[in-house]
Amino acid sequence: MTALRTRLERLIAAQGPITVAEFMAVCLYDPGHGYYMARNPFGRDGDFITAPEISQMFGELVGVWVASAWNAIGRPENLVVAEIGPGRGTLMKDMARTLLKAAPDLSRTARFVLVEVSPRLRDAQAETLKDTPARFEWTTDVDALPAGPLIIVGNELFDAVPIHQYVRTGGVWRERMVGLDEAGQLAFVAGPAAIDPVLLPPGADRSPDGAIAELAPARIALMGRIAGRIAAQGGAGLFIDYGHLAPGVGDTLQAMSGHAYDAILDRPGEADLTSHVDFEPLAAQARRHGLATAASTQGQFLLSMGLLERAGRLGANAGSEVQHRIRADVERLAGPDQMGELLKVLCIAQPGSLPQTFPIAS
Repeated sequence: MTALRTRLERLIAAQGPITVAEFMAVCLYDPGHGYYMARNPFGRDGDFITAPEISQMFGELVGVWVASAWNAIGRPENLVVAEIGPGRGTLMKDMARTLLKAAPDLSRTARFVLVEVSPRLRDAQAETLKDTPARFEWTTDVDALPAGPLIIVGNELFDAVPIHQYVRTGGVWRERMVGLDEAGQLAFVAGPAAIDPVLLPPGADRSPDGAIAELAPARIALMGRIAGRIAAQGGAGLFIDYGHLAPGVGDTLQAMSGHAYDAILDRPGEADLTSHVDFEPLAAQARRHGLATAASTQGQFLLSMGLLERAGRLGANAGSEVQHRIRADVERLAGPDQMGELLKVLCIAQPGSLPQTFPIAS
């Protein structure tokens, strides 16, 4: 029994069920016991491994994309290079190191900023970046980023933004909530208010009882803030996440702990909670701000950025063991049955400024 679970059960007993979004927000971001606020979950010793922790090639190729985006927007001198949700700082470290070689003028004049709400993770990021030859700044809010053209990267960012879930019951869609069962334990329940299926993803009106649909207004709001900034001051954004490019009905909420799936309600604050990202509403929000968008799978993106060529250079003078590891990393990052298809990529930029290296425009 975690401290956060005890507190949630007391809260629900006193005030009634809470939404899935409220449950996720408390579990992930509670100042004292939230998952991201109280621990460093990244890497092989944590609960999951993100692409930057698998291989330096990922961050290097994202750095090449940043250089390409900078060229596409006219090589401004007052550029802000930001990462939102930067984990342990590994991606920023590899990006900055690559930019020092690939775009030295950018490295000389740009401001590198990490958007991070967790004090514990900010400390971890500072440790990771301490020997990297660039000046780094931190902020807790995207709205507090320095003025100027912005190139912003978010890797596995939106999947940790809380979502609302809806469950089909008795032929009606009702909000799925977290309440208590007869034993006083956390349990999923259907809320009293119904929602018009027209507001849900396509296919909702034909779904059977028990089906789950998801909406993520907080994600759309965050994308709106980022897109509004880019529309007003120039720049581009790159967002990589587990998800799908076309909306649909389905339950994608999951908990992860120790590199394995965990029960969602069992250990609030001690397991990561994520859900798959529906990229189409995010792209639509960017387009509402007048931006152009492009989307692909992670595999398509990395291959178009030169993953195989970079792997070949890394392994050219290496021993067989290192070459085998590099091949395994390429397969894990870009293989169709691994992260290459599971993760999707969205790029946003002002019209005419999408980097030419991006594989698919829409």
